[in-house]
Amino acid sequence: MKVFITYKIPEPGINLLKEKFDVDVYEGERFLTKQEMIERVKDADAVVTQLRDPVDKEFIDAGRKLKIIANYAVGFNNIDVEHAKQKGIYITNTPDVLTEATADIAWALILAVARKIIPADKFTREGKFEGWKPNLFLGYEIYGKTLGIIGMGRIGKAVARRAMGFGMKIIYHNRKRAEDDYKYNAKYVDLETLLKESDYISINAPLTKETYHLLNKERLSLLKKNAILVNTARGPIVDEKALYELLKDGKIAGAGFDVYENEPEITEGLEKLDNVVLLPHIGSATYKTREKMSIMVAENIIDALEGKIPRNLVWKE
Repeated sequence: MKVFITYKIPEPGINLLKEKFDVDVYEGERFLTKQEMIERVKDADAVVTQLRDPVDKEFIDAGRKLKIIANYAVGFNNIDVEHAKQKGIYITNTPDVLTEATADIAWALILAVARKIIPADKFTREGKFEGWKPNLFLGYEIYGKTLGIIGMGRIGKAVARRAMGFGMKIIYHNRKRAEDDYKYNAKYVDLETLLKESDYISINAPLTKETYHLLNKERLSLLKKNAILVNTARGPIVDEKALYELLKDGKIAGAGFDVYENEPEITEGLEKLDNVVLLPHIGSATYKTREKMSIMVAENIIDALEGKIPRNLVWKE
């Protein structure tokens, strides 16, 4: 049986698959076009896809032999789940394994934006540092401030755990109250209250029809002038153009992005703002995490092609 991998993943997962199957790994640096992906999936029994791959009806129909689509990501909004469901194709993802790494990146963004780490680094590298000055790169304190978490799932809770070390007041908004919120001294509030009261906001919710532009122009206008917003979840949760206008006009203190509304495109002008930190979707980018993800997709495929139910199932017939 044949496995098609749309973009090279870490070796441990590839090696597991090669022990049992014929593996077609795309080794190039540029991404395959949709048509190139369609041509290569035609004779595949399984495919490892990336979050950026358009796994739509046309792609799924081209994979006439497909038994499983193993997404190398925790999200799967790039896949037409309903059409795959109709075709009886398994869909799997890589949950849990990237929780801690993504929470670390959320905190890296909070610290970098609040303390102006990127512009200060650039200033120093350019030889402009002449000595300590009272007003040089003044930033915002974190200890004892209020952190608002949008999406109190695994990653949101990991962000909250780290906030406890900073003595922060933690409030959160979720589809429903988290039964274990007491572990984090976290208080459930409605979204408007969270936006009005938070000094820092971390977005950790999944992208759904309900969360698309959850933070629209009207809601973003509720933020404090000293608020800092970071998004390590999914770009379209935020109206990026509306957020850009607030940042450009100094109506909020700053923002940190690891994901973008029209990824990989970034709203024009964001790259010119000193109160913004821009990362290339590296939330799960640690050696350990990415290797674990590769093993998970391989194990899911092995399960499916050996007639078992995959262990990280999004949907099954």
